[in-house]
Amino acid sequence: MPRLWKNRRAMEGDGAIVVDGARKATGGRSRNRVVMAMAVLFGIYAAIGARLVHLGLVEEEVVNLPQSRATASRPDLVDRNGEVLATDIKTASLFAEPRRIAYIDETIEKLQTVLPDLDYEQAYRRLDSDAGFVWLRRQLSPRQQSEILALGIPGLGFRTEKRRFYPGGATAAHILGLVNIDNQGIAGMEKYVDEQGLADLQALGLAGPDTLNPVRLSIDLRVQHVLHDELTQAMERHQAIAAGGVVLNARTGEVMAMASLPDYDPNNPFNALEKDRLNRMSAGVFEMGSTFKLFTTSMALDSGLVGINDKFDATRPLRIGGHTIRDFHGKGRVLSVPEIFIYSSNIGTAKMADVVGVEGHREFLKRIGILDRIETELPEVAHPTEPAKWKKINSVTISFGHGVATTPLQTATAAAAMLNGGKLIPPTFLPRTEEEANAIAEKVISEETSAAVRYLFRYNTEKGSGRRAEVPGYHVGTKTGTAEKVVNGRYSNDTRFNTFIASFPANDPDYVVFVVLDEPKPEKPGMSATSGITNAPLAGNIIRRTAPLLGVQPDFGHESEALLVSYQ
Repeated sequence: MPRLWKNRRAMEGDGAIVVDGARKATGGRSRNRVVMAMAVLFGIYAAIGARLVHLGLVEEEVVNLPQSRATASRPDLVDRNGEVLATDIKTASLFAEPRRIAYIDETIEKLQTVLPDLDYEQAYRRLDSDAGFVWLRRQLSPRQQSEILALGIPGLGFRTEKRRFYPGGATAAHILGLVNIDNQGIAGMEKYVDEQGLADLQALGLAGPDTLNPVRLSIDLRVQHVLHDELTQAMERHQAIAAGGVVLNARTGEVMAMASLPDYDPNNPFNALEKDRLNRMSAGVFEMGSTFKLFTTSMALDSGLVGINDKFDATRPLRIGGHTIRDFHGKGRVLSVPEIFIYSSNIGTAKMADVVGVEGHREFLKRIGILDRIETELPEVAHPTEPAKWKKINSVTISFGHGVATTPLQTATAAAAMLNGGKLIPPTFLPRTEEEANAIAEKVISEETSAAVRYLFRYNTEKGSGRRAEVPGYHVGTKTGTAEKVVNGRYSNDTRFNTFIASFPANDPDYVVFVVLDEPKPEKPGMSATSGITNAPLAGNIIRRTAPLLGVQPDFGHESEALLVSYQ
């Protein structure tokens, strides 16, 4: 028994030793696992910390693709008095980094709460890509930018760009023109400035806001506003489909103001490309009607074949090649040259043209620039149209304004040459002195002929169809034009293109005003809608409001009477 017990104890003792060893081994492995886990966690956190430190020290990479380049600066456009017509302003444009956009649908839906016109499909295509940069909307308003920021959408950002701003809105739209989304000139004087070297400076990175001097134009913003306002009122008053006008310095060729309606707001030119909003004054050609009698009369007098006291028989209609030429308000008698002018006789004018002849007639119109594309800074200039081959019937109809289509701007330019002593001066939208104008002027008629034309202009205001354009103190000279328009291949008696030329002061004009109304209607039932009724008051209102602004002093003496007496 004692031996057995001893062995048992020995056995039990060995078992105890085994059990204790196992416990010690298990405890050691557990500690190792804890240590390893702590080491792994420490390593992870150490890596995260190191990365955070690295990101804090290294600037974030900026995506710099061509689409995100900054828009180039442009010089201010100012009027002759320094008033700002066009300038650059800073604006924010919205871009996105598609790789950072998690939920495209939700992003677009949120943006549409601020930008309701944002195209969903187009925006989705742009955001559903791996691109680093895409534009979503250019040139936002400050309010739009603030509201988009408040949405808190990740992956969106703003870039400061330059936007062209026109303080006068539509007032001088067709002169100033337009720029595209990248601030590059695409029309009007904006395009002209680019073509003079601005585009090259921009490409070289030399067109900074501090390196560009303002570009001064010839126009007077005050006169431009008056012209635009009067044309707007006349167009509404006579329910015309279009209107236009130009105020031209007869001594320098400077365009003081020019407008064409309907126009557009260059700050929001969504309708600028509509065909009825073209610049009719330089980019549209029209048959000018009886205002062309100014050129026919000047031609006849300057040729030496017709004198101002000569007379022509306008008793009966004139028949040529199967065509019958009649007067609108015929007198049915022999008319003197001044009477032909103030009564606007088609018959008498055609007979004066016949004295000069077909070749001489075309040569004269060519000489005064009516048949060629006018040279000026404005890019939008149309080429006149004329018959492919001039015959006698063409010369006859062209003598009173049918058969040749020209632009109103070049008609005003040629009219100025008939009145300023015979100097044809190219029109300009940039400042020009009288000395500079004389250096490039072409002599197209004699001083004596020009003096006779000035007399006829004033005579027409006092005794003829231009009476409603008279402005006391400014001695306005005038010529009306009421041209029938072609409808369905035939001239229509009820559809007219009315033109009107005015000059002031008549004895030695400083300025020429030329206004047009396209398809004007009578102001009241039973009234007529000829140029003397629709356009003459329009021109008179323009002169009345602009003459003091242009520095023309009124004269209530007898200069007008002296001008008339000298030819009687």
